[in-house]
Amino acid sequence: FSAFADEAPAPDTGDTAWLLVSAAFVLLMLPGLALFYGGMVRAKNVLSTYLYSFTALTVVGVVWAVIGFTLAFGETESPFVGGMQYLMLGGDFMTALSGTIPLSVFAMFQGMFAIITVALISGAIVERMKFSAWVIFMVVWVIAVYSPVAHWVWAGSGWLFKMGALDFAGGTVVHFSSGCAALALALVLGNRNDFKRTAILPHNVTQTLIGAGLLWFGWFGFNAGSALTAGTLAGVAFANTMIAAAAAGVSWMLIEWTHGKPSALGVASGIVAGLVAITPAAGFVAPWGALVLGLLVGVICCYAIRLKFKLNLDDSLDVFGIHGVGGLFGAIMTGVLAIEGKGLVSGNAAQVGIQTIGVLSAGLYSFVVTLVIAYILKATVGLRVTPEQEAEGTDVNQHGEKAYN
Repeated sequence: FSAFADEAPAPDTGDTAWLLVSAAFVLLMLPGLALFYGGMVRAKNVLSTYLYSFTALTVVGVVWAVIGFTLAFGETESPFVGGMQYLMLGGDFMTALSGTIPLSVFAMFQGMFAIITVALISGAIVERMKFSAWVIFMVVWVIAVYSPVAHWVWAGSGWLFKMGALDFAGGTVVHFSSGCAALALALVLGNRNDFKRTAILPHNVTQTLIGAGLLWFGWFGFNAGSALTAGTLAGVAFANTMIAAAAAGVSWMLIEWTHGKPSALGVASGIVAGLVAITPAAGFVAPWGALVLGLLVGVICCYAIRLKFKLNLDDSLDVFGIHGVGGLFGAIMTGVLAIEGKGLVSGNAAQVGIQTIGVLSAGLYSFVVTLVIAYILKATVGLRVTPEQEAEGTDVNQHGEKAYN
C-alpha cells in the first residue's frame, strides 16, 4: 500500500473510478461524524460540535494540499517524513501515477483520512475548548503528527512499512493516533465543570443514530477503497467491514442487556467500535476473523468507556475508549488473525510483535507531541473557554448563534 508502487503506463479506469467514489464516501463520514458527536452533546453546544468536524474539512483540506500530502507521501529515502517535491501539490502532481491510479486521486483519497482523523479528536474536548485554539491545533497537528505517522506506516520508505507493520486502512494511523491525541488534549484541557456532578445527557440520540449510519456507509469507502483497486481485495475488505460492524453492534447490545436495557446509543457505539477494529485488518483477514474481531471489540470497548469515570478523566464522547482502545485492539489482532502467512493463525507469530511495536510507537508519538502542542496553546492563545462561557454554551459565545431558535 505504498503510494509509489511501480507506475503503470496509463491509469486503470476501473481502479480510478473506485478511488474517486471511495474518496467521496469518506468525505460523507464528516457530516456523519458531526451528527454522531452532535447528538451526544447538550443543545447549547451542538453547532460548535458540528463545526469541529466541518472545519476539519476546510482547514485540514488546505493544510493537506499545501504541505501535508508531501510530508506523508513525497518521494524520499527518509524513514520518518516525506520529501518536499509535492509542496503545494506541485511538481509532476497533475500527471504522475500511484500504481494504477492518478496521483491526484490517491492524494485526495488520503486527504480524507487526514481530515477524519483530526475530526475524531474533537469528541474528547467538546463543550469547553476555544474555537481559535482548535483551529491552530488542527494545522499544527496535521503537520507534526498525522503526516509523519502516515509516512511511517504507508510510504514505501517509512520505517514501520519496512518493518512489515500491517495497517490496511488506518487502525494505527487514524484511530489509535487520534485516540491518543484525544487523551492528551483532554488531560491538558481538564474536565467539564459539571462532569460527575450532574447528569450530562445527549440532547438528540436520533442524530447520533443517523450519524452512525452515515459513518458505516462512508466506512465502505474508507476500508474497501484502501485496496487501491477495484477487485477481489476491495470486495473482501467490504465484506469484512460489514461483518465486523454488525457483530460489534450485537455484542455491545447484549452486554447492555445483561445490565438492564439495550440502548440506541450503545448499539451506535458498538457499530463504530466494530468499524474501528476492522480498519487495520480489513484486507488481511477472512470473514470469520472479522466476525471474531467484531464480537470481541464490542465487549472490550463497552467496558473501556466506563473507565473514564473511575479515572476521573472527561473524554467527553469516548474517543479513546472507542477509537483508541478499538484501534489498538484491531491493530494487534491483525497480527493474530491475518491469513496467507501474514499472521499468527497462519504461522507467522512474529507479526504480533511487529504490530504491537508499530501501534504503540505511533500512539506514544501522537500522545507526546499532542501534549506539547496543547501546553503551548494553553500558555499562548489559551485552550479553554471561561466557566461563564461554558455555562452559557459554546454555540453562542464562540459562534454567535444557536442551533435551535
